[in-house]
Amino acid sequence: MKAIQLFISIFILSSFALFNACTPKLDIPKPNAGTADFSKVIAIGGNFMAGYQDGALYRKGQQLSIPSLLAEQLKSVGCAGFNQPLMPDNNGLGLNSKMWESAFITPSHLGYKTDCKGVRGLSPLKNTISISAAAPYLTGTAGNSFQNFAVPFANIADYFNPAFGNSFLSGNKNPYFNRFASNPGASTVFGDAKAQSATFFTVWVGMEDIYNYASTGGTGATIPSSANFSAYLDTLFAGLTANGAKGVIATIPDFRVFPYYTLVAWDNADLRQVQADSLNDIYTGGGLTHIHFTVGRNGFVIPDTTANGGVRQLHSGEYMTLSVPLDSMKCNKYGLLFVPINDRYSLTSAEVALIDAAISSYNAVITQKAAQYNLALADMYSYFNSVKTGIKYDGADYNAAFVSGGFFSLDGYQPNQKGYALIANEFINAISIKYNAVIPPVNCVECNGVLFP
Repeated sequence: MKAIQLFISIFILSSFALFNACTPKLDIPKPNAGTADFSKVIAIGGNFMAGYQDGALYRKGQQLSIPSLLAEQLKSVGCAGFNQPLMPDNNGLGLNSKMWESAFITPSHLGYKTDCKGVRGLSPLKNTISISAAAPYLTGTAGNSFQNFAVPFANIADYFNPAFGNSFLSGNKNPYFNRFASNPGASTVFGDAKAQSATFFTVWVGMEDIYNYASTGGTGATIPSSANFSAYLDTLFAGLTANGAKGVIATIPDFRVFPYYTLVAWDNADLRQVQADSLNDIYTGGGLTHIHFTVGRNGFVIPDTTANGGVRQLHSGEYMTLSVPLDSMKCNKYGLLFVPINDRYSLTSAEVALIDAAISSYNAVITQKAAQYNLALADMYSYFNSVKTGIKYDGADYNAAFVSGGFFSLDGYQPNQKGYALIANEFINAISIKYNAVIPPVNCVECNGVLFP
């Protein structure tokens, strides 16, 4: 009996030793800066780099912005800190695309709304903010103690313009740089950033030059030439790399990735036979026979000075923005009868071609400058296309669908906090490859997606 017990004991011990010997040991790479110096990191860019989301800039969004999330991971390889010009609270301040209603809006949140037909359902909700109520968000801390120089809606030319730091009340349409300019009205974004003598920089520029045009349906803005964009990038990088700093720059995504341009389809006018017949009678009677409606989906009517009567229907390959008045379309025949869709809410084929050409040429410039200045390149054009088709990260699925896709915020353009965390990891990948660095990925448990009521 003792011999049997001894045999069992030896067998168990041997099995335990064998199991331990076969269990793989996790070889977690130790963080390493590689050939880069991350001791002082700055960021320059527009909406995405500022943490703008849900149609506004607010405190938590800034704290979980791409540069802030990235800087937190870079602490393991020497980053000393990353200060931002934070908003006073999470109420925040957004620029209203419909300035005739109010200058400012609150961040959007998902809530229940009853539409013009009496149908109640979930919808993004926001409030307008008067200029007097916006006062706490229009002021900040002047000085040069910040490392995030991203300014929502800033074109690349704005980074070099002292007047960009003037106050909103003095006539500057952009209120954000005035909050933290070292000398408002005299200093520039570029000058303040350069004064930081950073060892590493994160840059994502050119987005606003294109999307400030696209978001307003090609009205009220123009897209600077790629030659102009290239010249500004040379000035920017020559200044930032003068003392040997390294960095990363990102390309610009295709506009078709964003729900802001795809959620409301060009042919979303779904008609019954009696409705189509009635509209055809009206347009034919007015001599506009080129406008014709059928049962099912139809293109909305837009202004076009080259068309008969100055109007025509949208067609495949053209787009409508999410800012279009949906209730007016549902209940007042907006875009079908009497009042065509305003230019600011649609992108015609000519405007689409202009946007596509600009994105392609800007990305070619960005890629060339990355090589010229020996910078890491984050290919956001390709990455956002992968989001459109769907990606999986840490067991969760993400895609570009509005609300349900989990990547974009309620404005349909800026990502939510989870989306920003995923983008930050793409920046980390690009930096790690270029500079042979080992940087731990972002795992942001506090980052929100779309919050349901």
